[in-house]
Amino acid sequence: MRIVSIEQYRLRHRCQLVKVTTDTGLVGWGEITLEGKLDSASAAVKELSGYLIGQDPLRIEHHWQSMYRSAFYRGGPQNMTAISGIEHALYDIAGKHFGVPSYWLLGGPTRDRIKVYAHSAWDDYDRMDYLVKEKGFKAIKCKVPGKWHGIETPQRTQEFIDLVYKAREHVGPSVDIAVELHGKMSPAQAIRVCKELEDAHPLWVEEPVPQENPDVLATIARSTTIPIATGERLITRWGFRDIVEKQAAAILQPDLAHAGGILETRKIAALAEMYYIYLAPHSAIGPVAFAASLQLDACIPNFLIQELHDYTCGWGILKEDWEVKDGYIELPQKPGLGFEIDEEALKGSFDGDFALTSWFHDDDGSVTDW
Repeated sequence: MRIVSIEQYRLRHRCQLVKVTTDTGLVGWGEITLEGKLDSASAAVKELSGYLIGQDPLRIEHHWQSMYRSAFYRGGPQNMTAISGIEHALYDIAGKHFGVPSYWLLGGPTRDRIKVYAHSAWDDYDRMDYLVKEKGFKAIKCKVPGKWHGIETPQRTQEFIDLVYKAREHVGPSVDIAVELHGKMSPAQAIRVCKELEDAHPLWVEEPVPQENPDVLATIARSTTIPIATGERLITRWGFRDIVEKQAAAILQPDLAHAGGILETRKIAALAEMYYIYLAPHSAIGPVAFAASLQLDACIPNFLIQELHDYTCGWGILKEDWEVKDGYIELPQKPGLGFEIDEEALKGSFDGDFALTSWFHDDDGSVTDW
């Protein structure tokens, strides 16, 4: 079996897919979404295609090593997103070739179903009721609203804290609430907020500061009883090493569309397992990366919960949507990544280019994190 073609599809909601076809007719799908960097991730796939055409698709680890190490400059989000998406597709092909879900190629399942969480605004109680009471979700995540300076006024800080406690009161103690700070705060502001939120018992506080400095993140982690989560912008096991060894987070959130793919994230999970750190994989864009995440979630022992956006359930391009029941998705049973793409639906799904977005503070015009 040999790879004969690699095609790309750009979809709405900033999503890009890659399709790998073999001479036996088997097809594998992967996701190469890189928010704000779509063209560069696409170019990286084109650069790698010259090596991959004519290769045996089942030599997944060998191809990963070749794609990662063949150039003098390694890593980087554009390159690793391209490698990740291609690797998704190769695992999709391998599972179909052997007639099993891809997780059987990674040691087999460690659970029977996969817990997922959904998103809501802090004060959207109708949405919360729909997710918890109608759909059965056991956990939701809400993002800190608006733009934040490094140190905010007591009023602004208290307004946010009040939002969290009101949401906790609304959903009750049986539902987990994760707090997403999106890297907007300074360490001092994040510590202040975390201390105030401890009695609300969040599932985690996510990215209180950006992930570039593990020592700062470790300082925040040691200042609060709330689990700290991070990792959606980190890539490869080397990117996670300092976070793990410094115990700067209790929960890692690698994104399988960026971190290096399914097997690389499996290695990240093994590294985390030695420190009793759990994984809650990030998956904020398309349905193929979400499907790849489910394969990983099935086989790692230190899995906690999987991110789910509404449009990752199927998004109109899967022949059969994933079904959430009582806050869980049943273990995928179909070969490969467990889905079928409706290629006719792909033809009408592109809705324009996606420009880089910058956010600025309203008071002085300086750049702020979004």
